[in-house]
Amino acid sequence: MPQSHDNVRAMRWREDTLELLDQRLLPAEERWNRYRDAPAVAQAIHDMVVRGAPAIGITAAYAVVLSSLQHEGDLAAILADMDRLAAARPTAVNLFWALERMRPLVEAGATAERLLVEARAIHEEDIAANRRMGELGAALIEGGEVLTHCNTGSLATGGYGTALGVIRSAWAAGRIEAVHADETRPWLQGSRLTAWELVHDGIPVTLNCEGAAAALMRAGRVSWVIVGSDRIAANGDVANKIGTYALAVLARHHGVRFMVVAPASTIDMGTESGNDIPIEQRDPDEVLSLAGRRVAAEGAQAWNPAFDVTPAELVDAIVTERGVVERPDSAAMRALMSGS
Repeated sequence: MPQSHDNVRAMRWREDTLELLDQRLLPAEERWNRYRDAPAVAQAIHDMVVRGAPAIGITAAYAVVLSSLQHEGDLAAILADMDRLAAARPTAVNLFWALERMRPLVEAGATAERLLVEARAIHEEDIAANRRMGELGAALIEGGEVLTHCNTGSLATGGYGTALGVIRSAWAAGRIEAVHADETRPWLQGSRLTAWELVHDGIPVTLNCEGAAAALMRAGRVSWVIVGSDRIAANGDVANKIGTYALAVLARHHGVRFMVVAPASTIDMGTESGNDIPIEQRDPDEVLSLAGRRVAAEGAQAWNPAFDVTPAELVDAIVTERGVVERPDSAAMRALMSGS
């Protein structure tokens, strides 16, 4: 993959400080915010300074290092910070996965230096997994145009991306002709972040509002819908950014294939089905307003779930670094996670 197609990063560790690229300000401004304590990082996760399940998990791992540096062996204080981090976003299972990976080290009294080694390992492993998923997912695509939703690239991960990593790999291999990106209301991650990433890395992108997806498919313009996930249940049901379920229904109606790309850490075998996945409800003002200015009529109310659940039967392939599951169900997911 040419370096020009992988230049974006969402977080970096410098001189005992975590720096996060403030994604709320993109694409107008590229501002790096600096954090020295875990509660501030937890607030940043909640406030969408950083977002995307893998990126949230990596950020939380680095925040545990900050907590260790601040509290110098005070186990109770560090564990309290970890609880604050876990409460920041309830749907993204990678957040809990990363914290649980750090927990045995914390409880064993590991130094901040040792915790930093583990956080960096989580970060580096995510990038390697994304590149592997990019290869596996791209191999499924035989040409045409693709549609993606929300942001699943370097900004949402440690680097390279999940669904956008597949798109990067497929573009480099000449397997796709064009990329379409949904704008993704209410935070506009598609228009602000995905479009910015692809333009930044030299991959042409066409933006469309969600309401245009059906017409795009009906016109025969899309061969694959490629999305990420914040949590995948044991039966293959997929929780992802609100609007994903609608795309899956449209794709099935129009004969368009539907691919979910996510690391194995996103798969929650302890959650039986999508019905058991907690769906984060966010501030109605995110829907009632745009860029800080109210656009809805005064007195109107809003329903603002951050995610929806796509049933496994609407998914053609789940791509992980461990392999590809086509037509996912409980048996296939167990086989993937057990390595059989």
